[in-house]
Amino acid sequence: MNLNDYELQRAQKAKELREMGINPYPHNINKELSTKEFIEKFNYISELENKRDENNTACVAGRIKFLRLMGKAAFLKIEDDDGILQIYIGRDALGADWFKSIKKYVDIGDIIEVCGFAFITKTGELTLHAIKLKIAAKSITPLPEKFHGLSDKELRYRQRYLDMIMDSNVKNVFKTRSKIISTIRSFFENKKFLEVETPMMHPIAGGANAKPFVTYHNSLGIERFLRIAPELYLKRLVVGGFESVFEINRNFRNEGMDLTHNPEFTMIEFYWAYHTYKDLMLLTEELFLKLLEVLNLPVKFTYGDSEIDFSAPFAKISYDESIINIGNVPKDIINDKSKIIEFCKKNNISINEKGDLGHLKAELFDNFVEEKLINPTFIIDFPIQISPLSRRSDSNPDIAERFELFCAGKEIANGFNELNDPIDQFERFKSQIDAKNAGDDEAHEMDEDYIKALCYAMPPTAGEGIGIDRLTMLLTNQHSIRDVILFPAMRPLENKNKEKK
Repeated sequence: MNLNDYELQRAQKAKELREMGINPYPHNINKELSTKEFIEKFNYISELENKRDENNTACVAGRIKFLRLMGKAAFLKIEDDDGILQIYIGRDALGADWFKSIKKYVDIGDIIEVCGFAFITKTGELTLHAIKLKIAAKSITPLPEKFHGLSDKELRYRQRYLDMIMDSNVKNVFKTRSKIISTIRSFFENKKFLEVETPMMHPIAGGANAKPFVTYHNSLGIERFLRIAPELYLKRLVVGGFESVFEINRNFRNEGMDLTHNPEFTMIEFYWAYHTYKDLMLLTEELFLKLLEVLNLPVKFTYGDSEIDFSAPFAKISYDESIINIGNVPKDIINDKSKIIEFCKKNNISINEKGDLGHLKAELFDNFVEEKLINPTFIIDFPIQISPLSRRSDSNPDIAERFELFCAGKEIANGFNELNDPIDQFERFKSQIDAKNAGDDEAHEMDEDYIKALCYAMPPTAGEGIGIDRLTMLLTNQHSIRDVILFPAMRPLENKNKEKK
Protein backbone atom coordinates (compact mmCIF):
# COMPACT_ATOMS: atom_id res chain seq x y z
CA MET A 1 0.00 0.00 0.00
CA ASN A 2 1.26 3.45 -0.92
CA LEU A 3 0.45 5.39 2.27
CA ASN A 4 1.34 9.00 3.02
CA ASP A 5 2.69 10.16 6.39
CA TYR A 6 -0.76 10.80 7.89
CA GLU A 7 -2.01 7.39 6.79
CA LEU A 8 1.11 5.71 8.17
CA GLN A 9 0.45 7.32 11.54
CA ARG A 10 -3.09 5.95 11.60
CA ALA A 11 -1.98 2.54 10.40
CA GLN A 12 0.48 2.52 13.31
CA LYS A 13 -2.40 3.26 15.69
CA ALA A 14 -4.29 0.26 14.31
CA LYS A 15 -1.21 -1.88 14.85
CA GLU A 16 -0.79 -0.70 18.43
CA LEU A 17 -4.46 -1.40 19.17
CA ARG A 18 -3.95 -4.98 17.99
CA GLU A 19 -0.89 -5.27 20.25
CA MET A 20 -3.11 -4.13 23.14
CA GLY A 21 -5.53 -6.95 22.32
CA ILE A 22 -8.09 -4.61 20.73
CA ASN A 23 -9.23 -5.50 17.21
CA PRO A 24 -9.62 -2.23 15.25
CA TYR A 25 -12.00 -4.05 12.88
CA PRO A 26 -14.34 -6.14 15.06
CA HIS A 27 -17.60 -7.59 13.83
CA ASN A 28 -19.70 -7.93 16.98
CA ILE A 29 -21.10 -4.40 16.93
CA ASN A 30 -24.31 -3.58 18.79
CA LYS A 31 -26.33 -0.88 17.09
CA GLU A 32 -29.65 -0.88 18.91
CA LEU A 33 -30.88 2.43 17.57
CA SER A 34 -30.08 4.78 14.73
CA THR A 35 -29.17 8.34 15.67
CA LYS A 36 -32.65 9.47 14.67
CA GLU A 37 -34.32 6.71 16.69
CA PHE A 38 -32.17 7.61 19.71
CA ILE A 39 -33.27 11.24 19.52
CA GLU A 40 -36.91 10.24 19.10
CA LYS A 41 -36.82 7.70 21.95
CA PHE A 42 -35.19 10.04 24.43
CA ASN A 43 -36.92 13.23 23.42
CA TYR A 44 -38.78 13.12 26.75
CA ILE A 45 -35.53 14.00 28.55
CA SER A 46 -36.15 17.69 27.88
CA GLU A 47 -39.27 17.50 30.06
CA LEU A 48 -37.40 16.09 33.08
CA GLU A 49 -36.27 18.40 35.82
CA ASN A 50 -32.65 17.21 35.85
CA LYS A 51 -32.57 16.80 32.02
CA ARG A 52 -31.10 13.28 32.15
CA ASP A 53 -32.11 9.64 32.60
CA GLU A 54 -29.21 7.44 33.72
CA ASN A 55 -31.45 4.38 34.18
CA ASN A 56 -32.35 4.04 30.50
CA THR A 57 -29.46 3.29 28.12
CA ALA A 58 -29.02 2.43 24.44
CA CYS A 59 -26.26 1.74 21.92
CA VAL A 60 -25.66 3.58 18.66
CA ALA A 61 -22.97 3.40 16.01
CA GLY A 62 -21.68 5.76 13.35
CA ARG A 63 -18.75 7.66 11.86
CA ILE A 64 -17.03 10.39 13.85
CA LYS A 65 -17.50 13.69 12.00
CA PHE A 66 -16.42 16.04 14.80
CA LEU A 67 -14.06 15.55 17.75
CA ARG A 68 -13.08 18.05 20.45
CA LEU A 69 -10.76 16.78 23.15
CA MET A 70 -10.54 18.47 26.56
CA GLY A 71 -8.73 17.58 29.75
CA LYS A 72 -11.05 15.06 31.38
CA ALA A 73 -13.76 14.99 28.74
CA ALA A 74 -14.44 15.08 25.03
CA PHE A 75 -17.32 15.93 22.74
CA LEU A 76 -17.78 14.25 19.42
CA LYS A 77 -20.51 13.87 16.81
CA ILE A 78 -21.24 10.67 14.96
CA GLU A 79 -23.19 10.31 11.74
CA ASP A 80 -25.10 7.31 10.44
CA ASP A 81 -27.63 6.79 7.66
CA ASP A 82 -30.31 8.68 9.59
CA GLY A 83 -28.50 11.74 10.91
CA ILE A 84 -26.05 13.12 13.48
CA LEU A 85 -25.87 12.64 17.25
CA GLN A 86 -23.67 14.38 19.80
CA ILE A 87 -21.65 12.20 22.20
CA TYR A 88 -20.11 13.20 25.54
CA ILE A 89 -17.16 11.19 26.82
CA GLY A 90 -15.99 11.56 30.41
CA ARG A 91 -12.91 10.03 32.02
CA ASP A 92 -14.82 8.98 35.13
CA ALA A 93 -17.45 7.04 33.19
CA LEU A 94 -15.04 5.17 30.90
CA GLY A 95 -12.06 4.78 33.20
CA ALA A 96 -8.83 6.71 33.10
CA ASP A 97 -6.85 4.15 31.06
CA TRP A 98 -9.44 3.68 28.31
CA PHE A 99 -10.16 7.40 28.20
CA LYS A 100 -6.44 8.01 27.68
CA SER A 101 -6.42 5.40 24.89
CA ILE A 102 -9.44 6.99 23.24
CA LYS A 103 -7.70 10.37 23.16
CA LYS A 104 -4.67 8.73 21.54
CA TYR A 105 -6.21 6.24 19.15
CA VAL A 106 -9.62 7.59 18.09
CA ASP A 107 -9.72 9.97 15.11
CA ILE A 108 -12.26 11.80 12.98
CA GLY A 109 -13.42 9.36 10.33
CA ASP A 110 -13.39 6.33 12.63
CA ILE A 111 -16.59 4.31 13.01
CA ILE A 112 -17.46 3.61 16.64
CA GLU A 113 -20.08 1.94 18.79
CA VAL A 114 -21.21 3.99 21.80
CA CYS A 115 -23.54 2.98 24.62
CA GLY A 116 -24.88 5.30 27.27
CA PHE A 117 -27.75 7.39 28.54
CA ALA A 118 -29.35 10.58 27.26
CA PHE A 119 -29.04 14.04 28.75
CA ILE A 120 -29.48 17.65 27.70
CA THR A 121 -26.40 19.89 27.58
CA LYS A 122 -26.35 23.47 28.80
CA THR A 123 -26.79 24.57 25.19
CA GLY A 124 -29.99 22.50 24.97
CA GLU A 125 -28.72 19.68 22.73
CA LEU A 126 -29.83 16.09 23.32
CA THR A 127 -26.60 14.15 23.84
CA LEU A 128 -25.53 10.59 24.60
CA HIS A 129 -23.40 10.33 27.75
CA ALA A 130 -21.02 7.46 26.96
CA ILE A 131 -20.51 4.64 29.45
CA LYS A 132 -18.97 2.35 26.80
CA LEU A 133 -17.10 3.11 23.58
CA LYS A 134 -15.73 0.63 21.07
CA ILE A 135 -13.89 1.16 17.80
CA ALA A 136 -15.90 -0.52 15.04
CA ALA A 137 -13.61 0.36 12.10
CA LYS A 138 -10.40 2.37 12.18
CA SER A 139 -10.09 5.00 9.45
CA ILE A 140 -6.62 4.96 7.89
CA THR A 141 -7.12 7.84 5.46
CA PRO A 142 -8.10 11.18 7.09
CA LEU A 143 -11.22 12.89 5.83
CA PRO A 144 -10.59 16.07 3.80
CA GLU A 145 -11.23 19.29 5.66
CA LYS A 146 -12.82 21.20 2.78
CA PHE A 147 -13.94 18.47 0.45
CA HIS A 148 -16.35 20.50 -1.69
CA GLY A 149 -13.84 23.30 -2.05
CA LEU A 150 -11.44 21.08 -3.99
CA SER A 151 -10.56 22.45 -7.42
CA ASP A 152 -10.90 18.97 -8.99
CA LYS A 153 -14.65 18.45 -8.71
CA GLU A 154 -14.37 15.18 -10.60
CA LEU A 155 -13.01 13.64 -7.39
CA ARG A 156 -16.59 13.63 -6.12
CA TYR A 157 -17.57 11.22 -8.90
CA ARG A 158 -14.40 9.14 -8.82
CA GLN A 159 -14.69 8.63 -5.05
CA ARG A 160 -18.46 8.67 -4.57
CA TYR A 161 -18.11 7.00 -1.17
CA LEU A 162 -16.10 10.01 0.03
CA ASP A 163 -18.59 12.38 -1.53
CA MET A 164 -21.35 10.69 0.48
CA ILE A 165 -19.34 10.76 3.71
CA MET A 166 -18.70 14.48 3.42
CA ASP A 167 -22.11 15.64 2.20
CA SER A 168 -25.34 14.13 3.49
CA ASN A 169 -27.23 15.93 0.71
CA VAL A 170 -25.57 13.60 -1.79
CA LYS A 171 -26.99 10.60 0.06
CA ASN A 172 -30.39 12.28 0.09
CA VAL A 173 -30.35 12.61 -3.71
CA PHE A 174 -29.81 8.88 -4.09
CA LYS A 175 -32.41 8.06 -1.47
CA THR A 176 -34.82 10.16 -3.53
CA ARG A 177 -33.75 8.32 -6.68
CA SER A 178 -34.56 5.02 -4.97
CA LYS A 179 -37.95 6.35 -3.94
CA ILE A 180 -38.63 7.52 -7.51
CA ILE A 181 -37.93 4.04 -8.87
CA SER A 182 -40.00 2.27 -6.21
CA THR A 183 -42.90 4.69 -6.82
CA ILE A 184 -42.76 4.09 -10.57
CA ARG A 185 -42.70 0.33 -10.01
CA SER A 186 -45.70 0.36 -7.66
CA PHE A 187 -47.57 2.77 -9.97
CA PHE A 188 -47.37 0.36 -12.89
CA GLU A 189 -48.04 -2.69 -10.75
CA ASN A 190 -51.20 -1.02 -9.47
CA LYS A 191 -52.19 -0.48 -13.10
CA LYS A 192 -51.85 -4.27 -13.60
CA PHE A 193 -48.67 -4.04 -15.66
CA LEU A 194 -46.35 -7.04 -15.43
CA GLU A 195 -42.67 -6.39 -14.67
CA VAL A 196 -40.35 -8.46 -16.85
CA GLU A 197 -36.64 -8.82 -17.61
CA THR A 198 -35.31 -9.05 -21.15
CA PRO A 199 -31.77 -9.75 -22.45
CA MET A 200 -28.95 -7.27 -21.91
CA MET A 201 -26.85 -8.79 -24.71
CA HIS A 202 -28.48 -8.70 -28.14
CA PRO A 203 -27.56 -10.45 -31.39
CA ILE A 204 -28.73 -7.33 -33.26
CA ALA A 205 -28.52 -3.77 -31.97
CA GLY A 206 -32.05 -2.40 -32.22
CA GLY A 207 -34.84 -0.51 -30.50
CA ALA A 208 -33.30 2.95 -30.82
CA ASN A 209 -31.06 5.04 -33.06
CA ALA A 210 -27.74 4.74 -31.23
CA LYS A 211 -24.24 3.32 -31.56
CA PRO A 212 -23.86 0.12 -29.52
CA PHE A 213 -21.10 -1.34 -27.39
CA VAL A 214 -19.80 -4.55 -28.93
CA THR A 215 -18.64 -7.58 -26.96
CA TYR A 216 -17.81 -11.18 -27.84
CA HIS A 217 -19.38 -14.39 -26.59
CA ASN A 218 -16.57 -16.96 -26.41
CA SER A 219 -18.79 -20.03 -26.06
CA LEU A 220 -21.04 -19.14 -28.98
CA GLY A 221 -18.19 -17.68 -31.01
CA ILE A 222 -20.19 -14.62 -32.03
CA GLU A 223 -20.43 -10.89 -31.37
CA ARG A 224 -23.05 -9.55 -29.02
CA PHE A 225 -24.25 -5.98 -28.47
CA LEU A 226 -25.00 -4.45 -25.10
CA ARG A 227 -28.57 -3.39 -25.47
CA ILE A 228 -29.38 0.14 -26.54
CA ALA A 229 -33.07 -0.41 -25.72
CA PRO A 230 -35.34 -3.33 -24.65
CA GLU A 231 -38.12 -2.27 -27.04
CA LEU A 232 -38.09 -5.08 -29.59
CA TYR A 233 -38.02 -7.79 -26.92
CA LEU A 234 -40.82 -6.20 -24.92
CA LYS A 235 -42.98 -6.01 -28.05
CA ARG A 236 -42.28 -9.69 -28.70
CA LEU A 237 -43.88 -10.29 -25.31
CA VAL A 238 -46.94 -8.31 -26.37
CA VAL A 239 -47.18 -10.58 -29.41
CA GLY A 240 -46.96 -13.52 -27.00
CA GLY A 241 -49.96 -12.32 -25.00
CA PHE A 242 -48.61 -10.04 -22.25
CA GLU A 243 -50.86 -7.04 -22.92
CA SER A 244 -49.25 -4.66 -20.40
CA VAL A 245 -45.58 -5.03 -19.52
CA PHE A 246 -42.78 -2.86 -18.19
CA GLU A 247 -39.07 -3.13 -17.49
CA ILE A 248 -36.81 -0.91 -15.39
CA ASN A 249 -33.22 -1.55 -16.31
CA ARG A 250 -30.00 -0.34 -17.92
CA ASN A 251 -29.33 0.66 -21.50
CA PHE A 252 -25.89 1.21 -23.04
CA ARG A 253 -25.02 3.61 -25.84
CA ASN A 254 -21.50 4.11 -27.11
CA GLU A 255 -21.79 7.85 -27.52
CA GLY A 256 -20.48 11.08 -26.05
CA MET A 257 -20.88 12.22 -22.45
CA ASP A 258 -22.25 15.56 -21.30
CA LEU A 259 -24.54 16.99 -18.62
CA THR A 260 -27.47 14.83 -19.73
CA HIS A 261 -25.76 11.78 -21.28
CA ASN A 262 -23.95 8.84 -19.71
CA PRO A 263 -23.07 5.71 -21.73
CA GLU A 264 -24.83 3.54 -19.13
CA PHE A 265 -28.23 4.80 -18.04
CA THR A 266 -31.53 3.65 -16.56
CA MET A 267 -34.94 3.70 -18.22
CA ILE A 268 -38.40 2.35 -17.77
CA GLU A 269 -40.07 1.11 -20.93
CA PHE A 270 -43.70 0.01 -20.90
CA TYR A 271 -46.12 -1.30 -23.51
CA TRP A 272 -49.90 -1.23 -23.35
CA ALA A 273 -51.98 -3.23 -25.81
CA TYR A 274 -55.32 -1.84 -27.02
CA HIS A 275 -54.32 1.70 -26.03
CA THR A 276 -52.97 4.68 -27.96
CA TYR A 277 -50.24 7.25 -27.47
CA LYS A 278 -52.96 9.63 -26.27
CA ASP A 279 -53.65 7.21 -23.41
CA LEU A 280 -49.92 7.21 -22.66
CA MET A 281 -49.85 10.98 -22.35
CA LEU A 282 -52.66 10.85 -19.78
CA LEU A 283 -50.87 8.04 -17.95
CA THR A 284 -47.62 10.03 -17.93
CA GLU A 285 -49.35 13.06 -16.43
CA GLU A 286 -50.83 10.81 -13.74
CA LEU A 287 -47.42 9.26 -13.01
CA PHE A 288 -45.73 12.63 -12.62
CA LEU A 289 -48.39 13.89 -10.24
CA LYS A 290 -48.00 10.69 -8.21
CA LEU A 291 -44.27 11.24 -8.00
CA LEU A 292 -44.76 14.80 -6.78
CA GLU A 293 -47.16 13.54 -4.14
CA VAL A 294 -44.82 10.81 -2.85
CA LEU A 295 -41.80 13.14 -2.85
CA ASN A 296 -43.82 15.88 -1.16
CA LEU A 297 -43.11 18.34 -3.97
CA PRO A 298 -45.53 21.08 -4.99
CA VAL A 299 -47.07 21.11 -8.47
CA LYS A 300 -44.98 24.23 -9.11
CA PHE A 301 -41.34 24.01 -8.02
CA THR A 302 -38.00 25.58 -8.86
CA TYR A 303 -35.45 23.89 -11.05
CA GLY A 304 -32.32 25.98 -11.39
CA ASP A 305 -33.43 29.46 -12.41
CA SER A 306 -36.79 28.28 -13.73
CA GLU A 307 -40.15 27.55 -12.14
CA ILE A 308 -41.64 24.31 -13.46
CA ASP A 309 -45.44 24.02 -13.50
CA PHE A 310 -46.66 20.41 -13.54
CA SER A 311 -50.34 21.32 -13.53
CA ALA A 312 -52.24 18.94 -15.77
CA PRO A 313 -52.93 18.82 -18.62
CA PHE A 314 -49.43 19.35 -19.96
CA ALA A 315 -49.04 21.54 -23.04
CA LYS A 316 -49.21 19.81 -26.45
CA ILE A 317 -47.87 21.17 -29.71
CA SER A 318 -47.00 19.55 -33.03
CA TYR A 319 -43.40 19.13 -34.17
CA ASP A 320 -43.74 21.61 -37.04
CA GLU A 321 -45.65 24.17 -34.97
CA SER A 322 -43.00 24.06 -32.25
CA ILE A 323 -40.29 24.84 -34.80
CA ILE A 324 -42.29 27.81 -36.11
CA ASN A 325 -43.87 29.20 -32.92
CA ILE A 326 -41.25 28.32 -30.29
CA GLY A 327 -38.10 28.13 -32.41
CA ASN A 328 -39.07 31.23 -34.44
CA VAL A 329 -38.05 29.53 -37.68
CA PRO A 330 -39.74 31.00 -40.78
CA LYS A 331 -42.79 28.95 -41.74
CA ASP A 332 -41.98 28.91 -45.43
CA ILE A 333 -38.72 26.93 -44.99
CA ILE A 334 -39.67 23.92 -42.82
CA ASN A 335 -40.87 21.76 -45.70
CA ASP A 336 -38.13 22.78 -48.12
CA LYS A 337 -34.82 20.93 -47.80
CA SER A 338 -32.73 23.52 -49.66
CA LYS A 339 -34.13 26.36 -47.54
CA ILE A 340 -33.49 24.47 -44.29
CA ILE A 341 -29.88 23.83 -45.35
CA GLU A 342 -29.42 27.50 -46.25
CA PHE A 343 -31.00 28.62 -42.95
CA CYS A 344 -28.75 26.33 -40.92
CA LYS A 345 -25.64 27.54 -42.71
CA LYS A 346 -26.59 31.16 -41.94
CA ASN A 347 -26.90 30.19 -38.28
CA ASN A 348 -23.56 28.31 -38.24
CA ILE A 349 -25.21 24.93 -37.70
CA SER A 350 -23.39 21.93 -39.10
CA ILE A 351 -25.83 19.77 -41.05
CA ASN A 352 -25.82 16.68 -43.26
CA GLU A 353 -26.99 18.11 -46.57
CA LYS A 354 -27.80 14.62 -47.84
CA GLY A 355 -30.28 14.02 -45.00
CA ASP A 356 -33.98 13.58 -45.67
CA LEU A 357 -36.54 16.22 -44.72
CA GLY A 358 -37.32 14.61 -41.36
CA HIS A 359 -33.70 14.62 -40.23
CA LEU A 360 -33.23 18.19 -41.42
CA LYS A 361 -36.27 19.24 -39.41
CA ALA A 362 -34.73 17.47 -36.42
CA GLU A 363 -31.72 19.80 -36.70
CA LEU A 364 -34.06 22.78 -36.52
CA PHE A 365 -35.86 21.34 -33.51
CA ASP A 366 -32.67 20.43 -31.64
CA ASN A 367 -31.07 23.83 -32.18
CA PHE A 368 -34.02 26.21 -31.88
CA VAL A 369 -36.74 24.54 -29.81
CA GLU A 370 -35.61 21.97 -27.26
CA GLU A 371 -33.89 24.20 -24.70
CA LYS A 372 -36.90 26.57 -24.68
CA LEU A 373 -39.33 23.86 -23.47
CA ILE A 374 -39.33 24.65 -19.74
CA ASN A 375 -42.77 23.54 -18.53
CA PRO A 376 -43.68 19.93 -19.34
CA THR A 377 -44.66 19.87 -23.00
CA PHE A 378 -45.70 17.02 -25.27
CA ILE A 379 -44.29 17.46 -28.77
CA ILE A 380 -46.50 15.39 -31.10
CA ASP A 381 -46.74 14.45 -34.79
CA PHE A 382 -43.08 13.64 -35.48
CA PRO A 383 -41.72 13.26 -39.02
CA ILE A 384 -42.00 9.61 -40.02
CA GLN A 385 -38.36 9.51 -41.23
CA ILE A 386 -37.06 9.89 -37.66
CA SER A 387 -39.60 7.44 -36.20
CA PRO A 388 -38.69 4.03 -37.69
CA LEU A 389 -40.68 1.99 -35.15
CA SER A 390 -43.75 4.26 -34.92
CA ARG A 391 -47.11 3.80 -36.59
CA ARG A 392 -47.95 6.21 -39.42
CA SER A 393 -50.82 8.59 -38.97
CA ASP A 394 -53.91 7.49 -40.88
CA SER A 395 -54.63 11.10 -41.84
CA ASN A 396 -51.08 12.05 -42.83
CA PRO A 397 -48.58 9.31 -43.80
CA ASP A 398 -45.67 11.75 -43.45
CA ILE A 399 -46.03 11.95 -39.66
CA ALA A 400 -45.86 9.38 -36.88
CA GLU A 401 -48.37 8.90 -34.07
CA ARG A 402 -45.67 9.78 -31.58
CA PHE A 403 -44.83 12.19 -28.79
CA GLU A 404 -41.83 13.22 -26.75
CA LEU A 405 -42.16 14.90 -23.36
CA PHE A 406 -39.77 17.77 -22.70
CA CYS A 407 -39.20 19.61 -19.44
CA ALA A 408 -36.54 22.09 -18.34
CA GLY A 409 -35.09 21.93 -21.86
CA LYS A 410 -34.54 18.16 -21.74
CA GLU A 411 -36.25 15.15 -23.29
CA ILE A 412 -37.77 13.09 -20.47
CA ALA A 413 -39.98 10.57 -22.29
CA ASN A 414 -40.65 9.17 -25.75
CA GLY A 415 -43.82 7.31 -26.69
CA PHE A 416 -45.82 6.29 -29.74
CA ASN A 417 -48.34 3.98 -31.28
CA GLU A 418 -46.32 0.93 -32.20
CA LEU A 419 -45.91 -0.10 -35.81
CA ASN A 420 -47.49 -3.56 -35.98
CA ASP A 421 -47.67 -3.95 -39.76
CA PRO A 422 -44.84 -6.42 -40.57
CA ILE A 423 -44.66 -5.34 -44.23
CA ASP A 424 -44.32 -1.67 -43.34
CA GLN A 425 -41.78 -2.52 -40.61
CA PHE A 426 -39.75 -4.58 -43.08
CA GLU A 427 -39.63 -1.65 -45.52
CA ARG A 428 -38.62 0.72 -42.71
CA PHE A 429 -35.77 -1.57 -41.71
CA LYS A 430 -34.66 -1.70 -45.33
CA SER A 431 -34.51 2.09 -45.50
CA GLN A 432 -32.50 2.08 -42.25
CA ILE A 433 -30.02 -0.30 -43.86
CA ASP A 434 -29.64 2.16 -46.71
CA ALA A 435 -28.96 4.91 -44.17
CA LYS A 436 -26.38 2.74 -42.39
CA ASN A 437 -24.65 1.97 -45.68
CA ALA A 438 -24.56 5.71 -46.32
CA GLY A 439 -22.63 6.25 -43.08
CA ASP A 440 -25.29 6.53 -40.35
CA ASP A 441 -23.78 4.43 -37.52
CA GLU A 442 -26.92 4.84 -35.44
CA ALA A 443 -29.41 3.50 -37.98
CA HIS A 444 -31.35 0.31 -37.21
CA GLU A 445 -30.34 -3.05 -38.59
CA MET A 446 -32.70 -5.62 -40.08
CA ASP A 447 -34.17 -7.81 -37.31
CA GLU A 448 -35.76 -10.70 -39.17
CA ASP A 449 -36.90 -12.48 -36.00
CA TYR A 450 -38.78 -9.35 -34.90
CA ILE A 451 -40.45 -9.18 -38.32
CA LYS A 452 -41.39 -12.84 -37.92
CA ALA A 453 -42.93 -12.03 -34.51
CA LEU A 454 -45.02 -9.25 -36.06
CA CYS A 455 -46.19 -11.70 -38.71
CA TYR A 456 -47.99 -13.61 -35.95
CA ALA A 457 -49.90 -10.34 -35.26
CA MET A 458 -49.26 -7.84 -32.50
CA PRO A 459 -52.41 -6.15 -31.17
CA PRO A 460 -52.70 -2.37 -31.46
CA THR A 461 -50.18 -1.21 -28.84
CA ALA A 462 -48.71 1.98 -27.47
CA GLY A 463 -45.30 2.09 -25.83
CA GLU A 464 -43.18 4.62 -23.97
CA GLY A 465 -39.75 5.03 -22.43
CA ILE A 466 -38.88 7.41 -19.58
CA GLY A 467 -35.29 8.24 -18.62
CA ILE A 468 -34.90 7.65 -14.88
CA ASP A 469 -31.66 9.62 -14.62
CA ARG A 470 -33.02 12.79 -16.22
CA LEU A 471 -36.25 12.44 -14.26
CA THR A 472 -34.22 12.24 -11.05
CA MET A 473 -32.22 15.30 -12.09
CA LEU A 474 -35.46 17.20 -12.51
CA LEU A 475 -37.04 16.10 -9.22
CA THR A 476 -33.89 16.67 -7.13
CA ASN A 477 -32.79 19.94 -8.76
CA GLN A 478 -29.52 18.51 -10.08
CA HIS A 479 -27.96 19.79 -13.28
CA SER A 480 -25.49 17.07 -14.20
CA ILE A 481 -26.39 13.46 -14.84
CA ARG A 482 -23.26 12.55 -12.88
CA ASP A 483 -24.96 13.86 -9.74
CA VAL A 484 -27.75 11.28 -9.97
CA ILE A 485 -25.69 8.23 -11.01
CA LEU A 486 -23.79 6.65 -8.13
CA PHE A 487 -20.76 5.70 -10.22
CA PRO A 488 -20.80 7.63 -13.52
CA ALA A 489 -18.45 6.83 -16.39
CA MET A 490 -15.16 8.71 -16.02
CA ARG A 491 -12.05 9.05 -18.13
CA PRO A 492 -9.20 7.04 -16.52
CA LEU A 493 -6.92 9.27 -14.46
CA GLU A 494 -3.80 8.10 -16.30
CA ASN A 495 -5.36 9.19 -19.61
CA LYS A 496 -6.39 12.51 -18.15
CA ASN A 497 -2.89 13.15 -16.78
CA LYS A 498 -1.36 12.34 -20.17
CA GLU A 499 -3.66 14.89 -21.83
CA LYS A 500 -2.52 17.58 -19.36
CA LYS A 501 1.11 16.90 -20.26
